[in-house]
Amino acid sequence: MPIERLKDQLPDFARDLKLNLSNLIESSSLTKQQLWGSALTSAIVSRNARVARLIADEAETHLTAAAFRAAEAAAAMISMNNIYYRFIHTGDGRYAKLPSKLRMSVLKNLGVEEADFHLFAIAASAINGCVRCMERHEGAAVKEGVPTDTVLDVVRVASVIHGIAVTLEAQQAEPEAAETIGVP
Repeated sequence: MPIERLKDQLPDFARDLKLNLSNLIESSSLTKQQLWGSALTSAIVSRNARVARLIADEAETHLTAAAFRAAEAAAAMISMNNIYYRFIHTGDGRYAKLPSKLRMSVLKNLGVEEADFHLFAIAASAINGCVRCMERHEGAAVKEGVPTDTVLDVVRVASVIHGIAVTLEAQQAEPEAAETIGVP
């Protein structure tokens, strides 16, 4: 099982990440589509190829092809938008008045319910740190009837997946340095 392989790769100091991942999978308020779509979006946005591959392998067993594609699209489109919208809200607002001129046609045919796509977008925006996008997609998800605890579970998924990606990236980058991570 890919998730077990992922957990096995985590060092002892990241035990909480293993436990949190298990808890999210076993006792989340999310549907399978919401859980694995958010996990896949988070893994892609976290930019760790090993984590993205293992999460994708697991997600394939829980998602339809359309939902898998929607999670990939959310990772791509929302990451682009996060950069753009973080910038246009700087300064005196003169950039916000201009058209984005960015193509986003994938948003016309999501392949999943709009509420689920907003949850995937929340995961990506949380990792990328775009407050405006988080606010927009959280508001849209709530308007679609998504409960607060479900939104928060998506953010938990994003934070745990990102923590795993960061941990494994540090270990892969420099094995000697990775041994001292977490040691004062």
